[in-house]
Amino acid sequence: MELLSVPLKKPAEVDIAKPLKTLIQSNYQNLEADKLNAINEAISELNTLRNTAVWKVFDKQESGLELNYRYYDQLCSLEAKIPVQELQVPFKWKDAFDKGSIFGGRISLTLTSLAYERTCVLFNIAALQSCVAASQGIDTDEGLKLAAKLFQQSAGILSALKTLASATIQGEPTPDLSQDCLTALANLMLAQAQEMFVIKAIKDNMKELIVAKLCAQCEELYSEALRSMQRDTVRALWDKEWISQVAGRQAAMHALTMLYHSLVSKSNKAFGEEISRLQKSIELFKTAQSRASKPTLFQEYASRAARNLAEAKKDNDFIYNEIIPDVNSLPGPGKAQLAKVLPMPAHLSEGFRDLFTALVPVAVNQALAACEGRKTELVNGEIMRLREATTAMNGLLSSLNLPAIIEVTASGDSLPPSLQEKASAVREKGGIGQLKDLIERLPELFTRNKEILDEAFRMLDEERDSDNQLRAQFKDRWTRTPSDKLAGTFRANGEKYRTIINNATAADKVIREKFATHRHGLELLSMTADQLAKEIPSAGAGANSQASNSSAAQRLRSLMESVDTIKAERECIESELKSLTVDLKDRFLGALATEGVINEAAISLSEIGKLIGPLQEQVGETLARQQTLSADIREAHEKFVSESGVSTDQRDNMLSKLAAAYDVFTELQGYLQEGETFYNGLTEILLVFQSKISDFCFARKTEKEELMKDLTHESSRQAPAVTPVIPTHHTSTTASAEPAASASAPSGMAPAPYPHQMQGIPVAGAYGVGGVAPGAGFTGYVPPPMPQGFNPYGTLPYPTAYTGFPPATNMMPPAYYGTYPGAYGGQHQQQPGAHQPGAPNPNNPMGW
Repeated sequence: MELLSVPLKKPAEVDIAKPLKTLIQSNYQNLEADKLNAINEAISELNTLRNTAVWKVFDKQESGLELNYRYYDQLCSLEAKIPVQELQVPFKWKDAFDKGSIFGGRISLTLTSLAYERTCVLFNIAALQSCVAASQGIDTDEGLKLAAKLFQQSAGILSALKTLASATIQGEPTPDLSQDCLTALANLMLAQAQEMFVIKAIKDNMKELIVAKLCAQCEELYSEALRSMQRDTVRALWDKEWISQVAGRQAAMHALTMLYHSLVSKSNKAFGEEISRLQKSIELFKTAQSRASKPTLFQEYASRAARNLAEAKKDNDFIYNEIIPDVNSLPGPGKAQLAKVLPMPAHLSEGFRDLFTALVPVAVNQALAACEGRKTELVNGEIMRLREATTAMNGLLSSLNLPAIIEVTASGDSLPPSLQEKASAVREKGGIGQLKDLIERLPELFTRNKEILDEAFRMLDEERDSDNQLRAQFKDRWTRTPSDKLAGTFRANGEKYRTIINNATAADKVIREKFATHRHGLELLSMTADQLAKEIPSAGAGANSQASNSSAAQRLRSLMESVDTIKAERECIESELKSLTVDLKDRFLGALATEGVINEAAISLSEIGKLIGPLQEQVGETLARQQTLSADIREAHEKFVSESGVSTDQRDNMLSKLAAAYDVFTELQGYLQEGETFYNGLTEILLVFQSKISDFCFARKTEKEELMKDLTHESSRQAPAVTPVIPTHHTSTTASAEPAASASAPSGMAPAPYPHQMQGIPVAGAYGVGGVAPGAGFTGYVPPPMPQGFNPYGTLPYPTAYTGFPPATNMMPPAYYGTYPGAYGGQHQQQPGAHQPGAPNPNNPMGW
């Protein structure tokens, strides 16, 4: 018996390991080293599995099924755990029928979509199932059982692909993935599965009426398959004998229906009906053999019908003399469908083992990143409040020459102790020389980031210009999505980064101006103690050592101690804020499992509020104390000046400037270190951004080359021949709609499930996250945010919607360094000029 099988799609070699590793490193940078190593090993295993599975199908052996089941399951698992729209891997698959260019379709299609890869793998699984089913020997129960199971599974997958293919391919698909083609193939697989049940029922000598019902249903399924295969959109795809063979089998199933229904008539002693049905059966067997161009098709049953007819006519002529009715006026036997479109299970492979258990689903990872962003924003806000208050306090003290003024009166011409301590601290931290070095490094860091961003835009411009040139050349035949549409989000995010860099230069300017304003004071503080003492003017006549013992002086000293206490408290609060951690992974996983969605904002704000609330109260309390303390300091200072008669001579002004210079030194040192961290962190992010664009341009280049090849082949081929008129004998042999009659099907025969107990799942939700259409991979890209520092760098804008790096005041995690420029490797060479730093169905009576 010759059964039809679905041809296989041919893949192209591709390396998914390097792009996947880069993607995971950039989106899961907080993973522990051991988990990251495990994931890298899993990626290598997946890459090996892919290269084995997609080629193993061409052996057309049952052993290839499990390999492809495993690969498909891993794709589904991975797709739910990574931002697939960022994975720029050009997956190329050829049309299974390889006739696309002749009939207006595409020979092959290349898309940078993991969902497209999964779709093509699933098509090949259905095709391999049909190949293995068609190769089974139907002389044994085992062969019939396996064939029926695989044909039903193939029909289920092909039916599911109608939804999946339309979701993953928005443009023109290859002909094998068109809706009409998938419908026709699914119908054909289901009809052949029903035929296996017919053969099983005949072999088991089941009741004639049951066999007739099974045959009637099989004839209807073949009729539906034939109609769908004869549509103009797909008719030219099939090999020349496909339609004739399906038409022949449809007629043969109708003939078998008549044959076995005649046996029912005979048992009911309706000899006229028996003869009428046998005559029709013989006619249909001849029609089947003629359609299929196979004189021996079902000849055994045709001979049996002829013998039965001869005997029935003889008996009727000599004994019964019944009138032979018109067969079209006779009722049909009814129909019994045992072949089902089996729904896809959650996992195709037996004993599914997720290679990527260390990765959480994309939704959870995004929720964790958003939660971290909320926490960081709140933490940075509180720290900013503390630092701004401290800066205001320092400004007040500098303007009042405190605490130096109360030390001058006691020490005469000697340096006040507080100034000696400040000068010593400046020298220990490198003095003005250290600030100069940091300031001089900023232009180099700025230039590096600007060059990376400029190179990213250069690659986008080059790819766009090439696409526009070819679009103008080929006009309507250039059918791929325009570059501007795909790269729009890339360009928008690139402009955001350019704005960030420009704002950073404004912050650099503020730092330089502040440095220039206090340069002389910083130079003095960087001197040795003896040199500094020589630079300070002598005390004027207003110096009065007795004033240091006045009540006002004592009051000011007490207030200065309170200032030191507040500053120490703030350092502790800031340290606690920076060390604040919140781990809501289990909460998010639980919410996703029970509700299907994660209300990240509600969960995060509630939990973060519990942690940061007490610290926020401490911040508010210390700010309130500062207001009272500042008023007390002003009042005590006025009283001290009026009582002591201390003048604001040249020495006092110099000491005040030095105190202000010390505050600026501390402030600039922190800003410059944060600025360097900012630029270095931005470099890492821009390298990822440039790498994504490099992958995008490479994928577009691959797609461009494939489309040009298709267009070249299309122009070199001859015009297609005119589609022949469908022969009239290829129409359905069903004379009239037969009334369906419910009847119990035979026991001991049920459609076999997949390798394990199958649970029906909705088609639309069966494929995890990311049924991404071509181009969605680019327009959906959201760059990771910059590490956010404090004023002036803390006020810089950055993209607030992200799935990658959470904002941080520190450098990128150490594990993240070293991935570039190696991360450019991907699956291609770096772009020129790129910057280089078990239970059966109880409802099935057949028992399979």
